[in-house]
Amino acid sequence: MCGIFGYIGKNAVEMCLQGLKLLEYRGYDSSGIAYIKDSSLYIQKSIGPLNNLEKKALQAKGDIPIIGHTRWATHGAANLENAHPHTDITQSLAIVHNGIIENYTELREKFQFNQLASETDTEIIACLISYFYEKDLLQAVIKTLKLLKGSYALAIIHKDYPDQIIATCNQSPLAIGYSENQAFVASDVHAFSGINLHSVILKNYEVAVIKKGKALFFNQSLQSIEKKAEKIFIDHHSISKQGFQHFMMKEIHEQPITFQNAIANRFSLEAGQIFFHELQDLKPLLKNINHVVIVGCGSSWHAGLMGAQLIEKKAHILTTCEIASEFRYKDPLLSKKSLVFAISQSGETADTIAAVKIAKEKGATVVGICNKENSSLEREAEKTVFLHAGPEISVCSTKAFLSQLAVLSLLANYLGSINNSLSKEYISEYLHELVQIPLKIQQVLSDKDQLEKLASKYSHYDQMLFIGRNLMAAASLEAALKLKEISYINAQAYPAGELKHGPIALLDETLPVIGLCLNSLTLEKTVSNLMEAKARNAPVICFTYEGSKDIPSVFQDTIYLPPTIDDLAPFTVCTATQLFAYFVAKKRNCNIDKPRNLAKSVTVE
Repeated sequence: MCGIFGYIGKNAVEMCLQGLKLLEYRGYDSSGIAYIKDSSLYIQKSIGPLNNLEKKALQAKGDIPIIGHTRWATHGAANLENAHPHTDITQSLAIVHNGIIENYTELREKFQFNQLASETDTEIIACLISYFYEKDLLQAVIKTLKLLKGSYALAIIHKDYPDQIIATCNQSPLAIGYSENQAFVASDVHAFSGINLHSVILKNYEVAVIKKGKALFFNQSLQSIEKKAEKIFIDHHSISKQGFQHFMMKEIHEQPITFQNAIANRFSLEAGQIFFHELQDLKPLLKNINHVVIVGCGSSWHAGLMGAQLIEKKAHILTTCEIASEFRYKDPLLSKKSLVFAISQSGETADTIAAVKIAKEKGATVVGICNKENSSLEREAEKTVFLHAGPEISVCSTKAFLSQLAVLSLLANYLGSINNSLSKEYISEYLHELVQIPLKIQQVLSDKDQLEKLASKYSHYDQMLFIGRNLMAAASLEAALKLKEISYINAQAYPAGELKHGPIALLDETLPVIGLCLNSLTLEKTVSNLMEAKARNAPVICFTYEGSKDIPSVFQDTIYLPPTIDDLAPFTVCTATQLFAYFVAKKRNCNIDKPRNLAKSVTVE
């Protein structure tokens, strides 16, 4: 992985580089392009940011096929030899690839491919296509695909076919776009930004032959497939920084609006009712489920941890939250009365998709919680609840995470309402608090100067520890993840009560402890844990709500946030810790939107 872009039309190199720039948010360590001109294959690669490739890229004119790639290293180091595109030994074809071929070693040995130029699994695909090629590229591609095990999205060009790109995928997203005089292929439809196109999303094992202005589709038996194209236009404005220095800060500031979008048309304040129209058909099942499982990775898992607590509390249903990459190996106890919520911002997270397939095999009903339509998660899940957060460009998730949490909070109360665990009066009170959250998030944003000062004071530390109880324990995990992702500080998180069961051995003046004290039920206990840290000479920072009178003055710093009920406090404190992480990373001169080693859409297991 990580980004694929292909184009047939005029100004091919320029268009391809522009498309790759729109995929930069996914994270990468090298990039490259390949194109056909005058029956010859040309390759250009570079390490580091795309502007390095842009400086070196050869200029080509005419309606030529070109493919490009931004690589996030899986097999082999980040160097020119391993950068995409890859070619066969004869330099007749070029290929770009997202995903992982699990049996590449076996294939290399079976076909005796001993003269390889890279350490990648991708080069094996190019060699196989060349091995099977007998003047019919499509036939050679089909024969190759039948041998591959693993995940892939592929774009292929061959010097004998100077008017086309072949594209195919399995468990890795790929979109085709075309208009009258041009054609595109990309791993993300948002790479088509600013262009009116007809667009098609490839399904697993489908193959597209792309030519200028059209695309033909086949299955792996070489039978023609009819696919309905949708007219799309994605405004460039939606993926611009709009005056902010970084996408992350822009997306943090969008959260009052994206929160509203996440809950819009899903409740009636006047009637005190919650409704998810997309789940209406499942209502008989939802009344009788006896087990809820939430699966996700990274920030999605943290949102799921909070969602699980809320569902158990509100709906009185046994609820667990699982890391998706571990779930598939557990032989989970699921039945037809089990409901699985699968959370993925992109809808393409490989570990989450694998967990969904296991859940379906066990008979559970799967509901996706996702920010993107036409994703793999939407295709696999029985129903999908969309976040409506808009494109999130920064690798570090902010607005998508908060939207996930908003949807899960509403779902918890929805389940509680349909199984009569919650009264109509309770739902009404909850909704009146819920609609105040955008204003409280905005207040945190308006007071961000205090967080910038705090970040300046503590940015020189190389380690930090976050603690909290109840929902604040999961909020601590998310706060630590944000800080480590973009500032490279070794930030860890523990439930506050666990501090004395081991981590307290680490405490001294070099390890600031940050307590999230926005849960009134556990406030006194958490403050006691912070006093334990203070007694070991650790600098103590406390995040709490305005009006709290239970915070000792001996703490080094206290940040006050707008008060709300315990169940909604994560929205304000997570916004505050996002800002804190941002300002720390900025002070440390880190690459905030594209942190090292990270990818936005993790399409490999």
